[in-house]
Amino acid sequence: MTQKASKLVIVTEKVLLKKIAKIIDEAGATGYTVVDAGGKGSRNVRSSGQPSVSDNFSNIKLEILTRNRDIAVKISDLVAAQFFDDYSGIAYICEAEVLHAHKF
Repeated sequence: MTQKASKLVIVTEKVLLKKIAKIIDEAGATGYTVVDAGGKGSRNVRSSGQPSVSDNFSNIKLEILTRNRDIAVKISDLVAAQFFDDYSGIAYICEAEVLHAHKF
């Protein structure tokens, strides 16, 4: 059995993880996945996996599956308003189909 969902992806600085996780929880999402991220964007190259003095300056990618698009948009709007003026970050929403939806 499958179920339609919206997938919100947020790529931003690791130092924001706890604050963004709080927004996700308060918005009603059932969970999220976090992985280290690196790449190139408007703020130049960001590395993942390279030794550094502090990994607080590395990037992460959060993936959040939501039952409806409204929750994903709410999370994205709050994160962007609170952090994206002062920190690097991008968010985007994709349509998804959840397998084994009884766990979602």
